[in-house]
Amino acid sequence: MKNHSISTLSFSLLLILSCTLAANADRQDKFLQCLTYQFKNYSSISDDIYTPLNSAYTSILQFSIQNPRFASESTPKPQVIITPKHESQIPSVVRCARQSGLEIRTRSGGHDMEGLSYVSQVPFVIIDLINLSEVTVNVEEKTAWIEAGATTGIVYYKIAEKSPTLGFPGAIFTTVGVGGHFSGGGYGAMVRKHGLAADNVVDARIIDVHGRILDRKSMGEDLFWAIRGGGAASFGVITAWKVQLVDVPETVTVFSINRNVEEQNGTELWHRWQYVAPRADKDLFVGVIVLRVNTTVQVNFFSVFQGGAERLVSYMQEIFPELGLVREDCTEMSWIQSALFINQMPIDPVDALLNRTQPFGLRQLKTKSDYVRKPVPLNAIEGMVTMLREPEADGTMYYLVPYGGRMNEISELETPFPHRAGALYQLASLTYWQNSEAAEADRYISWSRRYYEYMTPYVSSSPREAYYNYRDLDIGVNNPNGKTSYARASIWGKPYYKDNFDRLVRVKTVVDPTNFFKNEQSIPPLQAKWTRKGN
Repeated sequence: MKNHSISTLSFSLLLILSCTLAANADRQDKFLQCLTYQFKNYSSISDDIYTPLNSAYTSILQFSIQNPRFASESTPKPQVIITPKHESQIPSVVRCARQSGLEIRTRSGGHDMEGLSYVSQVPFVIIDLINLSEVTVNVEEKTAWIEAGATTGIVYYKIAEKSPTLGFPGAIFTTVGVGGHFSGGGYGAMVRKHGLAADNVVDARIIDVHGRILDRKSMGEDLFWAIRGGGAASFGVITAWKVQLVDVPETVTVFSINRNVEEQNGTELWHRWQYVAPRADKDLFVGVIVLRVNTTVQVNFFSVFQGGAERLVSYMQEIFPELGLVREDCTEMSWIQSALFINQMPIDPVDALLNRTQPFGLRQLKTKSDYVRKPVPLNAIEGMVTMLREPEADGTMYYLVPYGGRMNEISELETPFPHRAGALYQLASLTYWQNSEAAEADRYISWSRRYYEYMTPYVSSSPREAYYNYRDLDIGVNNPNGKTSYARASIWGKPYYKDNFDRLVRVKTVVDPTNFFKNEQSIPPLQAKWTRKGN
């Protein structure tokens, strides 16, 4: 009887699996047939369509996966990958996905911390924007149109080609795709001088749920507000951004100074940094990286200063004499070279910025992000150092990005990104490891969660703020069937957006009421059963 029950159960599971596979195959067939109907000249896009039967499918899928956690055999794979060469091809992809019951994931650079731009638990299609990477710079207007598949490195390179005194406040890491980076806010080494990438967006092109191609005028100011920090994947497919370029001096100055915690007062300097960097002149950016190096814990102070070395040394001796900066620590260079320097790459040749792959190889990663509004006490910093000495933290770094300056001047209501005045700095823990086995991943992820719990008393609260571009599914997820209550969505929505979350929900309700564009942490539309105040 027992064996019979087991056999019956096995047969039932096999039947369910077979039905699921058949249903998925049916969706895929309907999707491809729909594309054939939509495109009068199907051959114009056929070379850009990849299914698992295509020999190039795996290489196309894996090329832009920047976190190997989501490249395993067990990771759900797309039914189809589309790599459009023009935005005019995308509306049909959106319409056919809707008709076929497939979700859409849009990928530009593949740096999504939880893989949501190329992973889904339900049948899905990837729109990979890798071929849409053109950057058109207008030096006279000091603007640029940037296709969403470009990386920040490509953007910097193309701007520098046209002018040595124009730049853009994008990401520190040069392989990040602008489609996601700009739509989540996007900080870089000029964040204190010029704000976020999203703060400097002046127009955009998006394909909505109906397959319409909209610019700022036709999409309206509410949607334009939402996509500059609210995550464009909740609202449609961004194909291009128009940005306002910023003036940069012909010469900037950089330095990178290491101080260990045992003999060089690294911990005390780190503690002091909190009182200095967020209040410094806008021209000065001094970030901090803390990590294990052999048997010690090293505190790295890295900087880009919008000016010459003599002025920088004099100013640092005034505001942060404890660091001991001297002229020999400083190097003057062009702004474009500093984009390489701060990414820990050789500053020549600058065409290394065009490389879409990470220069130091790929490792599995789990990230936690916070915002610090009161300086962390010295004893708590010492506890953070102690945690770094644990075996599971052998590949972890703490990454501290100072705010203040321009960030204090922009209202937290100006864009969905709310972490403005009063935030001293952004604090991230990036936990890396090499072994791909599940047990190893669990060890490192568990350490990351223990660190996050340890930091609770020392970071922002009510809500505990988090950076949307460092998405963390530990905070909470939407229901897989797309029906998510306001209370459930607020678990992660408030940390990312604070009170701006409510406005994002209202925008979503207007532009995508059926919630077609969704993922585990997308903005949900209003539902009739919600009875919260203010709606």
